[in-house]
Formats: sequence, structure tokens, C-alpha cells
Amino acid sequence: MKSKWIWTGLMVFILNAAAAERPNIVFMLADDLGYGDLPSFGAKDVQTPHLDRLAKEGIKFTQAYANGPECTPSRTAIHTGRHPQRPGGLECPLGTGNVGRYDDAIRLREKNDLGLPPNMAVLAPGLKQAGYATALIGKWHLGYEPKFNPLEQGFDRFFGILGGNVDYYRHVELSDLPVFMEDRQPVAREGYMTDLFRDESVAFIRQQTKVENPAPFFLFLAFTAPHFPFQPPGTADEPMPTAEQWTKGTRANYVKMIENMDEAAGAVMAALAETGADKNTLIVFASDHGAMQPGSNGPYRDYKETLFEGGIRTPVLARWPGRLKAGSVDDRPWMLMDLTASILALADAKVPDGRPLDGQPVLVDVIEGRESAPRDFYWRARRGDRTWRAVRSGGWKWISREDPGDKEEWLFNLSSDPTEKTDAKKSQRAEVTRLKALMMNWETEVKAER
Repeated sequence: MKSKWIWTGLMVFILNAAAAERPNIVFMLADDLGYGDLPSFGAKDVQTPHLDRLAKEGIKFTQAYANGPECTPSRTAIHTGRHPQRPGGLECPLGTGNVGRYDDAIRLREKNDLGLPPNMAVLAPGLKQAGYATALIGKWHLGYEPKFNPLEQGFDRFFGILGGNVDYYRHVELSDLPVFMEDRQPVAREGYMTDLFRDESVAFIRQQTKVENPAPFFLFLAFTAPHFPFQPPGTADEPMPTAEQWTKGTRANYVKMIENMDEAAGAVMAALAETGADKNTLIVFASDHGAMQPGSNGPYRDYKETLFEGGIRTPVLARWPGRLKAGSVDDRPWMLMDLTASILALADAKVPDGRPLDGQPVLVDVIEGRESAPRDFYWRARRGDRTWRAVRSGGWKWISREDPGDKEEWLFNLSSDPTEKTDAKKSQRAEVTRLKALMMNWETEVKAER
């Protein structure tokens, strides 16, 4: 049986080319959804029958990590397949109105260069070069300026928002900049934002399957839900939230937003079934990082913006009929940038710049029934003068938070204390020293490239 060598950057592996044709790929990314916000991950007050079905028919990953505890760094890692520190200026969310929020980001903003450089994106460009039709429907948050538009980054189609959050009915943010776009132009549409993304995604799927000799397709459906403002469907007549109200919401409204997102995911899955595309479509559903209140991160400590488990653990589900075992659970630790290496490999696509990826093809490992190569995991998150750092090596995880005049650190054994309740730094000095040395070396290696 013929096999094919596929390069992913960090490693070479054999993927059986006769097992299946290249899959269509649908990647659905929730925004600020917590690890404990889905029934398949323990939620008791939410009903998500479509995502429940995805878990039943596919695989659930219990130790998937975002590459950052906020939107922009996590998305940078997904689009580049590399640590979000490498491009510079993107390890903190771009502020509303295209604002830099720490020194490096401020420097780039002053040069009108705050965003993801197109030459550093590999996911959509690699798939497009491999013959895929590509679309980004939803949130971008990787640059407001035209040179950072998704159409400059390998996508054939863009319908969504440039910034981090908008009013779900008026489709504007708390700035004067136009942010709701269709391809490269501002657009005006009536409707609830999640529903608009649903309809555009369904239309894209149907369009791809109607053409003669259709190419495989990649749909990146980047929901804004359940990110603030916490506006559920059915509340169009309520006034736009003020700046003071923008980030405040109730659990009841948050749950309604999740359930509406689940309905959108169900519509996408139905469109795949109607067109016959679902038989060879890899669906991945994830959140970009942990939740803020009123979201739930399940048993894990703290929330978005921190590097405790609650800030960076993400619920991930994946389904590919006949390739991923239905109803299975996988507890290997990995990061969202590994999806990039996995998708490119499964699509038989090359890394456009030919440089090594930081991510590993974890989904390929799962499909091929093997363990993933052991490695350490690193995070750094900046905002203003505050810096968080963390490294996980085996079961040990070291975390630090540094502000001017204030520094705190923790050490946890995740093998015995996954909820990070017992700080072991005083009794494990040697482990603290080892992990801090690893962190220092990593920071040198991922120094910003611009």
C-alpha cells in the first residue's frame, strides 16, 4: 500500500494516502467559552444538543490548551502554527479601536503595523496553495488595517468583524471605526450576529458542493459568542449597552448565547449532511481560551487573562467519520497551535514559508493511534506593565505574575492537583529552579521577529 511523506516542520511522519481523500475542514471557534460551559464537559445549566452529538460521534479532548489566555494571542497561534510571541505585539488583545496595550504593541501601532503580518500566516495560505477553497466567517481580531485583512492571509472569503467584540444587533464596537466587513468593504446587515455568521457559513458550504468537480474546502467559523456584550437573541429592542454595561452580564443571558451558538453549529452540520459533504469532513470545535464571569471553567482555577488552568484550558471536540473513534476521550496535553500542523498534514498541504512550526500534528497522532512526542508547554501574556508567565513540564506547572513592585509565583503538580489548590514552591525549590530556567531559554528562542 502506497504511503506518502508529509513534512509538518518539526517532524516527518507517514500518513497512509490510500486511507481517505483529503477532507473538507470546518473549524468552529467559540469566543470566551469556558471549559465547564458545555454539557459534554460537565455543564448542568446549558442545553447544546448539536455539540453533544459532536461529542457522541467524535472525540473529546480533556487537556487542550490555548496558547494565550485572551483572544488575539490564541488566534495568532492558530493562524501561524507557532507561539504568538514570534510576530511581536500580539500577546495581548488588540484594544477596541485598534489600540496597542503594552509597549511592543504600542510601538507597532505607532508605525501602523499592529496586526498579523500576512507572511507569517500559514494555515489558510497553506490550504489555499493545496487547492482548498477557504473562508473566514466571524471574528478576526488580528489587525484593523487593510493590509491585515483575512483576504491578504489566504482566505478567499471574509464576512465578519475586524475587532474583538461588537453589539450583536447593531454590529458596531465602542469606537468610530467600521469593523463589520464583507471581504474588504464595510457591510450593513440586519440580524443577530451569530445568526448572520450561521447563514453565511451554510451558504458557503452549499456553494462549494454545487460546483462541478468541487475542491475541498476550509471553513473557519469564528463565533463572537459568548463574548461580551452579553446580549442574547430576542432582545433587539433593548438599547445598546453603555461602556459601563458592556462587559456586565448574567449567567442566564450567557447561557442563551451559548445555546444559540449551538443552533448555529447544528445548522452547519445539517448543511454538511444535506450536501453529502459530512462523510469526509473533519469538524473541530474549540474555544479560544477560558471564560470570564459569568462563564464557567468547570473545576479549574480562575478565569480568562490568567495562566491558571481556568484561563487556558479549552474544551475541544472533533469528528471525522471513520477516522476519529466515536465517543472517545483523549487526555493527552496539547495546544491549539497543534491544530494548524494537524490540518495542514491531513490536507497534504505544505507550510508556505518552509520554516518549522512550533505545533505538532496531534490529530494525526490520534488517527494513527500513537502517542504524541513529549514536550514542554509555555505561555507568556502581557497587558500594560503586567506580565504572566507559565511553563508546564510533565506534571509540574510553574506560574508567575509580575507587576511593577509586585511579583508572585506558584508551583503546582497537575498530576495530583489539576485544580491548582496546593502551592508546592516552598517544598520543591529544585523544580521551581528547573522550570524557571526552561522559561528563560524559551523566551530567548521566541523573541519577536519585528
